[in-house]
Amino acid sequence: MAQAAPPVVVVGLVAAPGAAADLAAGLCDDLAAELSAQHPEVAWQVRSVEDGLVQPPADDAELVAATRDRLLREDWDLAVCLTDVPLESARRPVVGHASPVHGVAVLSLPALGAVGRRRRALQTTIGLVQALAGDGEPDDDGDRATISRRLRQLAVDPADSTEGVRFTARVLTGNLSMLVGMVRANRPWRLAIRLSRALTAAIAAGVFALITPDIWRLADVFGSVRLAAVAVGSIAATAITLVVGAELWERTRSRRSRKQVTLFNLATLGTVVIGVLSLYAALFVLALLGALLLVIDPLFTEALGHPAGFTDHLELAWLISSLATVGGALGAGLETDEAVREAAYTYRPGGTEAEPADASTAG
Repeated sequence: MAQAAPPVVVVGLVAAPGAAADLAAGLCDDLAAELSAQHPEVAWQVRSVEDGLVQPPADDAELVAATRDRLLREDWDLAVCLTDVPLESARRPVVGHASPVHGVAVLSLPALGAVGRRRRALQTTIGLVQALAGDGEPDDDGDRATISRRLRQLAVDPADSTEGVRFTARVLTGNLSMLVGMVRANRPWRLAIRLSRALTAAIAAGVFALITPDIWRLADVFGSVRLAAVAVGSIAATAITLVVGAELWERTRSRRSRKQVTLFNLATLGTVVIGVLSLYAALFVLALLGALLLVIDPLFTEALGHPAGFTDHLELAWLISSLATVGGALGAGLETDEAVREAAYTYRPGGTEAEPADASTAG
């Protein structure tokens, strides 16, 4: 019986006109050969296109978004943008950035230097492609297994005869480990910290609720079921505000791109929900400390009409954290789309200019 052909992973190289486009065209065959040698479990196709994508000056987020748009139009699995735009991380020049949730990496040609540019570009691009599929150092055996598994998941499409929820469920169950890696790479627990307006509004709403006797009485009479419903509603409202307000949700452009778009949307939703949950947990801790330290028992007892205990403080903290999260949703609506995207997606640096060789293996 003939052995089935391995699934195919298509990598697109999007290069700015000029030297970058010439370099990308010359890298295609070598990149496909190197990737095939390192990851033979899938077949590799590398294609290059010449596209300026954005007008300088442009930042990482603009380059990633423009490259992602080209990836979807071309029906690629992964894409690497070769640009003449310098990249920085913590004010230090870097060779490249990788965004696993977008399936896109950006390679800065100026950071490669003038000597051995083609060799360094090849090795760095290999490392960036591996960073798009894995979370650790490519030299680690465990991470190599992770990369191999995710590459197979990326290359195999679920049956596309199903529609809507059934197709999404197939993508979710068949690519769960890859989705977990994509979400983890975004560091969703840091989402709220990066959104200053949302965080400020949440804290302000929490402080106002903490000193309002009517809120004390509501927390006492609501009960656990109603408090839980308010908590779920506040978390959902904040997550929807971030996703819809910043237009983070992608729409399917073709039948072949359905899996790509579904993976992106699931990873985006997971990132935002975990980020909001982290915010909620932090607000709950702060609200509980505030209730214990600032709400004086005699006043609390008088407002409730019965002796106040620790359970009453917990209920108060629960309601306050929910109201504060709603305040965060209002603050999130004031954030710019660019700020929300930068907060939701983490672009992992591929190395520093002084260490271009290390850039090929950094994740």
